[in-house]
Amino acid sequence: MRGYDESSYGDGMAEVYDDWYATAPDTGACVERLAALARGARVLELGAGTGRLAIPLAGLGLEVHALDGSAGMLDRLAAKPGGDRVTRHVADMADPLPEGPFGLVFVAVNTFFGVRDADRQALMMGNVARALSPGGCFVIEAFVPDADHDGDRVEVRDLAADRVVLSVSRTEAADQQAFGQFIELRDGHPVRLRPWAIRWATVEQLDTMAEQAGLGLESRWADWNEDEYGPDSINHISVYRRPG
Repeated sequence: MRGYDESSYGDGMAEVYDDWYATAPDTGACVERLAALARGARVLELGAGTGRLAIPLAGLGLEVHALDGSAGMLDRLAAKPGGDRVTRHVADMADPLPEGPFGLVFVAVNTFFGVRDADRQALMMGNVARALSPGGCFVIEAFVPDADHDGDRVEVRDLAADRVVLSVSRTEAADQQAFGQFIELRDGHPVRLRPWAIRWATVEQLDTMAEQAGLGLESRWADWNEDEYGPDSINHISVYRRPG
């Protein structure tokens, strides 16, 4: 997508992110599982957004660091109750990470795929491995790619008497890429565009990246309730651990 960079998604979504995503029904289970995996050690969230997970984790007494490419997202995190307990870093996920070691590094809700180049995804995996303490783990939450999903799509995301939000996307399966716009049309307001772009990876590709970085797959679940992952699962939560 022309003109798109590492901060485009966050800068475009910051003002609506909490309205759209902050009340995700699995947040409680997610925080519980992540806290258990952290085992009291330092935590780093990549692509932390406005703090849906970082703030409650810090509220449990953990030392939490939140990294995001968008200063606007992290500004909103800081303004929330409890946001002052989180150490914030404005940076690209694939660049060198804050100084470790961390007992837990995690990336939620497909955010790993926001690194839109296979080589940089592998570089990111290596950076995470180096930032982990011995025995520490890296957790990725992502969708399972659908090889049959290709081409253009227009969908209605939200509809009200004075407002409509359209999702316009293009998927290029051969290149493992998808990109699009949320287009907000509101009566009496200018059109608002909120772009996004991803490069997905299969679970097998993620496993290979992790292995090359020195991480081993410990667990894979279908959701944060630790339901069994199987051939019909549409999402996965993968736990990779550095040898201790």
